Amino acid sequence: MYVQPADAPKRKPVTVPGLRAMKARGEKIVMLTGYDASFAAQMEAAGVDVVLVGDSLGMVVQGQSSTLPVTLDDMVYHTRLVSRGLAATLLIADLPFMQFRDPAIALAASARLLAEGGAAMVKLEGGSEWVCEVIARLVKHDVPVCAHLGLTPQSVHKLGGYRMQGKGDDAAARLRGEAREVVLAGAELLVLESVPAALAASITHELAIPTIGIGAGVDCDGQVLVCYDMLGITPGRRPKFSKDFLSGRGSIHEAIAAYADDVRAGRFPGPEQIAG
Repeated sequence: MYVQPADAPKRKPVTVPGLRAMKARGEKIVMLTGYDASFAAQMEAAGVDVVLVGDSLGMVVQGQSSTLPVTLDDMVYHTRLVSRGLAATLLIADLPFMQFRDPAIALAASARLLAEGGAAMVKLEGGSEWVCEVIARLVKHDVPVCAHLGLTPQSVHKLGGYRMQGKGDDAAARLRGEAREVVLAGAELLVLESVPAALAASITHELAIPTIGIGAGVDCDGQVLVCYDMLGITPGRRPKFSKDFLSGRGSIHEAIAAYADDVRAGRFPGPEQIAG
């Protein structure tokens, strides 16, 4: 595990209310996915604000063809590992497929991710009426929630593949409405994945809560990437909206620090990573 030097300045912990304060100050939020303690420690040392234990681990760690086979036990295990590598960085964990199909199941799963895994917030996909009911129940029980709209990988079969969402007036209006609804339900953070940059910018401007983009342009309040994509070590083709930050650099720490710097400076994503 990477150990921060004893003389390194101590970071102030990143909190859920602190993310909203960052948006108000115009400070970009830097997020990466993480799946173990060693990578988590590297991310914290490089100045990442938020680590997300994504169910993307099904594809990049387990070698699955989608996120659907990932279990709650998998998520609790990897969240617990990541928590051991962090001291100040905010930790978010995904609720995996079918673990938020009703409020009671979602609450029980979230309790495990927070109590056993050490997460500070859970993330769930979708913005339909029943998802908003789940969000409201979790918030009522003091579980902070990050919503996820646009391309929602757990709905890959319904969507017909990993395709950009929100294209066209009707689709954009629907996504904009869902964004408003998840906020009304109590979500404190919103990931926008694979939506047109102009739409993501408009939603970001409208909402009081921070937005985190992935394939959604540079105007979101922050950015997230799968860490393996960011390091250029994902099997197969890297997503167009990603970038290999390890190329030309001498260490993983330098690559993560470069990513963080580029997000905060508004250099990432650049024109070559933006579509729509």
